Amino acid sequence: MAESKRVGYRSRAAFKLIQLDEKYKFLGKGKTIVDLGCAPGGWTQVAVQRNKGSGQVVGIDILETEPVKGATVICQDFTDEGAADKLKTLLRGEADIVMSDMAANTTGHQQTDHLRTIALVEAAYVFAKEVLSSGGIFIAKVFQGGAEGELLADIKKNFKKVGHFKPDASRPSSPETYLVAIGYKKPVS
Repeated sequence: MAESKRVGYRSRAAFKLIQLDEKYKFLGKGKTIVDLGCAPGGWTQVAVQRNKGSGQVVGIDILETEPVKGATVICQDFTDEGAADKLKTLLRGEADIVMSDMAANTTGHQQTDHLRTIALVEAAYVFAKEVLSSGGIFIAKVFQGGAEGELLADIKKNFKKVGHFKPDASRPSSPETYLVAIGYKKPVS
């Protein structure tokens, strides 16, 4: 946290996104980006910086988030009815990137926590399929073994490249890793 404050980021999560981008090279000038679970705003800050004054960044979180210059941030539970529609209204067309750092509040019961977090990943993925442009990117925080089963099979069917990555900025003891899906194969309508 001290390093993030020193360089002006709101959280060490900013370094996780920077490391994801260094590996996969998806952020850049003029991108339209949706940040799900954006509080306290570290990922949003990085997205705005890498957009270099163009593009669009829209964030949502259940927690109040201080405004980020160059982004639109709303305070609402992403899983609430109407939240996805509100985000779609704010977007000026399709998104290039949907990124989710959402995680369910933990109960201490590992299997329950895993299921609750996977439910958030599934909700983010459904939204991503609705708003991503062809070739778009979906990134989501997952725990334990990452995305698996039917969800992972569906993601692999709809993206050209899918993998999991644990940034060095994640604590070694943390079970978090990130699902990275690149090259959305948008259905032709």
